[in-house]
Amino acid sequence: MSGGIAADDLAARLAGLEGIGETPEGIVRLAWTPEDAACRAWFAAQARALGRTAEADPAGNLWAPPPDAPAPWWGAGSHLDSVRGGGRFDGPLGVAAAFAIAERATVPVAVLCLADEEGARYNTPTFGSRALVGRLDAAEAVARTDDRGIALGDALRAAGVDPDGLARAPEWLARLRGFLELHIDQTRELATAGRAAGAVSGLAARLRLQVDVDGQADHAGTTPPAERRDAMSAAARLIVAAENAAGRGGAIRVTASRILVAPNALTTIAGHVRLWLDARAAGLAAVDGWLDAVRGEAAAIAARTRTEIAIHVASRSAGTPFDPRVRAALGGGDELLSFAGHDAGVLAERIPAGMVFVRNPTGISHAPAEAVDLGDAAAGATAMLRALEELAA
Repeated sequence: MSGGIAADDLAARLAGLEGIGETPEGIVRLAWTPEDAACRAWFAAQARALGRTAEADPAGNLWAPPPDAPAPWWGAGSHLDSVRGGGRFDGPLGVAAAFAIAERATVPVAVLCLADEEGARYNTPTFGSRALVGRLDAAEAVARTDDRGIALGDALRAAGVDPDGLARAPEWLARLRGFLELHIDQTRELATAGRAAGAVSGLAARLRLQVDVDGQADHAGTTPPAERRDAMSAAARLIVAAENAAGRGGAIRVTASRILVAPNALTTIAGHVRLWLDARAAGLAAVDGWLDAVRGEAAAIAARTRTEIAIHVASRSAGTPFDPRVRAALGGGDELLSFAGHDAGVLAERIPAGMVFVRNPTGISHAPAEAVDLGDAAAGATAMLRALEELAA
């Protein structure tokens, strides 16, 4: 059996990413940018230090396979891209841990960096892992544009990825027997329990709604209340109603995540609002029941405000349980349920997969205040190392 992972090892690896995309507002390493390219160069350097060659698959996912062992292998890793104004650990911690694990494992372990997990530039979350499992609508994705009007297809070409080859990405999945991911806990659950790390049972069910509210743009000062068809007022009422329909216990987590207003003028009543609602729960029945309640509230609000409200289900996921054998190897017991999306959850649709969360004292993520004690991370990485040695035996 190999030795454990040391906190100093993780610190030394993460130090190589310092300065990349660091801003006063936090880390900004969006996919397919110079900052992303610098992170990919770090990955290649880490691979060379292990006597490996970094490879890119047709979706731009990076691989550092074991040089002297034929595929398939067990893999470990995470992502290196960030949200705007993110923290230091969401993603990179898992990749650094994977290199440390691969260096010490007595079995062959491939290291992976999945491309564009956050989707912050093109609203394409888990881009690379969805391409691997054949669940990426490539034609729709490459046509998307960022805030500067640059199409994803053009950004991929500039980064050395051929958009026309995305359909071949699933061929690479056969190289993996399974996949494990170490990730910062995005809640205070482990901190409250006094645990350094914990295995994850799976990903929660999720429902994302796009809501369009149509009213009538009119003068903010001269239009009497009884004559208004205020789309903003109706949208605000619907947001509150959606939160109330979820209840106060936290079993259903609802977020009004984005809102667009037209004409968005200081002295004009809003004529149209488009907003997105995100709901997550342990099971799909809970979010479907919540949706029924929201539809009823929307009808009542539309009648009261003289607006029209259309609700469209933008995405719906039943949730993803992780492989029982993987969970047992990771220790099982008091497991965590993840209410966030992760590459491991996408890959779990096709291959055995699992996750380990690392204690986050603040519970904050996707922000500069994100925090991890690397001693805790080393404990979680060591648990993953032991699990991989058992699973690959």
